[in-house]
Amino acid sequence: MASTLASATSSDAVTRHTTQAEYGALRRPVFNSGQFMKPATFHLFILLSLFPLLVWARGTYQEPQDFLSDSFNGQVPEPAVVWLTGERKQRVREILGHDYPSLRIRYWRRDRRSAWILEEIGKDHPITVGVVIQDGQLERIKVLIFRESRGWEVRHPFFTNQFEGAELNNDSTLNKNIDGISGATLSVRALKKIAALALYLDSVMVKQHVETSP
Repeated sequence: MASTLASATSSDAVTRHTTQAEYGALRRPVFNSGQFMKPATFHLFILLSLFPLLVWARGTYQEPQDFLSDSFNGQVPEPAVVWLTGERKQRVREILGHDYPSLRIRYWRRDRRSAWILEEIGKDHPITVGVVIQDGQLERIKVLIFRESRGWEVRHPFFTNQFEGAELNNDSTLNKNIDGISGATLSVRALKKIAALALYLDSVMVKQHVETSP
């Protein structure tokens, strides 16, 4: 009987000792002081973690020639040129808030359908955008090349689909409200300017074509 009692007492003691040891282990930090990252190291770790995302955000989403081929069912017409001089240059300045970087812009046209490859600065770098206009309405807009580190969300259909059917008001603004994207304000603004510019230039060339028709 005494032997059994002693054995039980010894077992309880071992159990208490083990439980206390496990509890103590749970309370100790997993890393000792030498294992915690220093602030500079931590910031570098975060930067390196985000780097692949930044690289992925930048780049060519579609080659301009492929965009044109899609827009004309594989039969791309010969390019034409519109010159930005006189009143045209002034209207373009009103739309963009600055002069376009070149005095001439190439475009592609068949009947009442035109396609434009245009660029506008987002924050620091130009965004290359393809636009298709059909019968004076914006049919399609697509980000082709993105060079910024932020604002790449404007490439997605949930944003670009908002432009479908847009026309140009007399004050050179779009007749549709385009919802913005948090963190991509400058890219959103750039695409709205490009949409308005393409609609204006299309209207100019339609008018010119009508005036010069026999």
